[in-house]
Order: sequence, then structure tokens, then C-alpha cells
Amino acid sequence: QVQLVESGGGLVQHGGSLRLSCAASGRTFSSYFMGWFRQAPGKEREFVATISRSTGIPYYADFVKGRFTISRDNAKNVVYLQMNSLNTEDTAVYYCAAHRGGSVVIPGNYDYWGQGTQVTVSS
Repeated sequence: QVQLVESGGGLVQHGGSLRLSCAASGRTFSSYFMGWFRQAPGKEREFVATISRSTGIPYYADFVKGRFTISRDNAKNVVYLQMNSLNTEDTAVYYCAAHRGGSVVIPGNYDYWGQGTQVTVSS
């Protein structure tokens, strides 16, 4: 069992930055691929980024490449999402999730989810 708690969301102006954090409970954090998804009002949940278990290799959705950076600290059981050059289309609830295998872009393959943190970008 893994419990995930996101933090760091908020209101930011167009072009600004935020860093999201996701703290995980349990002693098996390093055995999970970790991912970030987001869901805007009226839209489906979409993949943002993922990071591998021990090597920390990231993979990003095309729309965040060059702007967002995912990282993890297995000693602290935390995964981060540094978001730069934010625009209004990035406004959404951002979710942290953990999985052990399968396609990283499909929400159904993730075993555990956080409650989400709201990110709002103003124009």
C-alpha cells in the first residue's frame, strides 16, 4: 500500500513557475514508477510525465517538453514536478501516481493516486 500526498499547487501568472511535490508513504517507494497527470475541467485526465524507479529516467508528454522537469528522491520518498513557462492551458488539477509496470501514459495502469493539487495560471 502506498499513500501519496501532493503539495505545491497554487495561482501563478502566465510565464511563471511552480514546483509540485508528492510525498509517498511506505518502504517500497523505489519499486514504483512515478507519474504526474493532470485534469482540466470538462477534460479527461492526461499524462504529463513519468520517471523510472532507480535510474530516474524521465519521459514527458510532448506538450511539456522543455518546460517541465520530473525528478525523485528515493531516500525521502518524494517525487517532484518543476513547471516553468506556465500558460493558461496548464491550468488543471495535478495528480501524482505510482505504478509497477505497463504503459506509463495510461491512467488505468497506475495503482495508487494522490488527491490532487490545483494549479491555476492567470493570463
